[in-house]
Amino acid sequence: MSKEILRALNELEKEKGIQQEVVLDAIKAALESGYKKNYSKSNNFSIDIDEENGEYKLFSDKVVVDNVVNKNQEISLEDAKDINIKYEIGDIVKVEIKPKKDFGRIAAQTARQVILQKIREAERESIFSEYYGRESDILTGVVQRISKGNVYVDLGKIEGVLTQNEQIPNETYNQGDRIKTVILEVKNTGKGASILLSRSHPNLVKRLFELEVPEIHDGIIEIHGISREAGSRTKIAVSTNDPNVDPVGSCVGNKGARVKNIIDEICQEKIDIIVYDKDPEKYIANSLGPAKIVKVTANEKEKSAVVVVPDNQLSLAIGKEGQNARLAAKLTGWKIDIISETQEIQKNDEVV
Repeated sequence: MSKEILRALNELEKEKGIQQEVVLDAIKAALESGYKKNYSKSNNFSIDIDEENGEYKLFSDKVVVDNVVNKNQEISLEDAKDINIKYEIGDIVKVEIKPKKDFGRIAAQTARQVILQKIREAERESIFSEYYGRESDILTGVVQRISKGNVYVDLGKIEGVLTQNEQIPNETYNQGDRIKTVILEVKNTGKGASILLSRSHPNLVKRLFELEVPEIHDGIIEIHGISREAGSRTKIAVSTNDPNVDPVGSCVGNKGARVKNIIDEICQEKIDIIVYDKDPEKYIANSLGPAKIVKVTANEKEKSAVVVVPDNQLSLAIGKEGQNARLAAKLTGWKIDIISETQEIQKNDEVV
């Protein structure tokens, strides 16, 4: 140990927030372990480090006895009183050990190793603290590598993982690509923070709209819900209390510029922007756009609705493989049954 190491500990406390006592305790424990491994198999010793000058001393803890049987663990009453006259039988005496010369080199190496270890631990904890609690935040990163279908993204201080399940289907990734992702989960592992990313989560679309549309960022326009089938289609419901603002028009932007920027970011995924309404029947009708709706009959208790559309709008309302109806149901939280006007007439005739 030396004053240089003590100065390093002081800097460590200032820059990394690691308390000097924590590092000194770790150094003591490491030195004790090293001494036991290399010089003594007994456990009855300890190390004291002078926090002023960095010097250390080795002590053997011995029991005061009348007759010494094990000189490594016991000390005679006579010898104990030579150290301090107050010692009595059964007391523990700390007897200084003069370690071998090479132990000084081991002590210095151990101290440096512990300091480096504590620095790494502090940096890992700092990175974890920086990202913890930021789930759903949007991050821009650079594709670093691709392995076994997973994409590893350089976020600056740390590498995030974009698993296959969180990728946009059929989107290709190349090393060096800059991509936007949202944080899905932050874990603290033994090796530090682990950040799981997503490009398929609805929150990515939400964050992109917040970045692209100032009225959303400023709270003039509110996003009420998003339903998404990544790589294919998204529905987003918006509203405003400002009569001078068109929520859909603001999200679309001049000549569609705002929504186009978002579509370009998410691999040309289609986006339906609809107006949210407190009236569930109007909201359900809006959610099924672009199909035209004749009427909606809602059952508040069961949270289900029957939607009637013109005969030529039935397939449009349902969508390819039921996608439009499925996204509308997910967006509104209602079970939606879509029928044509002809089917409604037939249904009524059967009732009569």
